[in-house]
Amino acid sequence: MQGAFKEVRRIYADLAARPIERNCVRLKECCHFKLTGRTPYLTKGEALVAAQALRATGRTRLPTNPNGACPLLDAATGNCLIYESRPFGCRTHFCAAAGGPYTRPEVLDLIRRLEAVDESLGGVGPRVLPNAIADALAEL
Repeated sequence: MQGAFKEVRRIYADLAARPIERNCVRLKECCHFKLTGRTPYLTKGEALVAAQALRATGRTRLPTNPNGACPLLDAATGNCLIYESRPFGCRTHFCAAAGGPYTRPEVLDLIRRLEAVDESLGGVGPRVLPNAIADALAEL
């Protein structure tokens, strides 16, 4: 499993190294799923990395967020609890404020690598963020 963690982190680093201009100023609008109507989907490797980061904050369960925001937003500060380990979908800035989504051809190779990690872990493909992370927390 440690190899999967390392590969997911390498994929995130490879994405960050790409010369695709974005300007995320952390407005967090994209983190309000109920408002945007969009929720990121995570592969099993991403979910495990996110769950591990959430555990590092001292939490053993995924927080609930009754207002429809991402459960990874800290209720007190509004900041992402796992920003450095945030999932691929959050990193590819699907929100308009950050420049809109990456085009699929720009990141297809990275998506394929995430899918390969998912398969190696016995995953079933991308799953909606709250369910994927809750299951990963139970598995860790």
